[in-house]
Amino acid sequence: MIMNYIIKLNFTIFFFLSILVNTAYSKTFKVIVFGDSLIAGYGLLKEDGFVNQLQNKINYSKINLELTNSGVSGETSTGLLNRFKWVLEEEYDAVIISIGANDALRGISPIITYRNIENILIYLKKNKIPTMLIGMKAPPNLGKEYVNEFNAIYPNLSKKYDVFFYPFFLKDVALEPSFNQKDMIHPNKNGVIKIIENIFPYFLRFYKSLMN
Repeated sequence: MIMNYIIKLNFTIFFFLSILVNTAYSKTFKVIVFGDSLIAGYGLLKEDGFVNQLQNKINYSKINLELTNSGVSGETSTGLLNRFKWVLEEEYDAVIISIGANDALRGISPIITYRNIENILIYLKKNKIPTMLIGMKAPPNLGKEYVNEFNAIYPNLSKKYDVFFYPFFLKDVALEPSFNQKDMIHPNKNGVIKIIENIFPYFLRFYKSLMN
């Protein structure tokens, strides 16, 4: 009788543990991607944009995660700072941020860009929202001093606020004619494919952190 009771008890425990594990792994994480036209998918069909191509890669990898595209063409770090809180009134499990390209193109002071992104990260940290920051780099024609100051924003902030970090959104794509639209600023479909290829290993590490 005692042995039967122990067997039944162990089976019951195993059954409920299995349910808990399956529930944890079956949860669909909701992640919002903030950014400018590079995130919005300027000049591309919706299915060819960064968020959609990344979602396709996620689905193919059988990852239970749903991306929301919150890219706004022309947006600066100031614009994102002004709107991100009301967007987050809908609950998300995590945030990805790619902002600053327009700040650099407009020659906005790196101090302003730094403070804007910092204020966003402070809020996300305070509210315990996991974050991945994607870096940007300034065009070299803005001068060495500006470029160095701007480019340092992202690694410095990611380290200060301990967020996941991908150094440069346009790695291997910037200024490459075969990967860009005619304006040589926005990636074409193949450029986005290259961006996804580069960023996905970093994204996977970010995703795994959400499961802990």
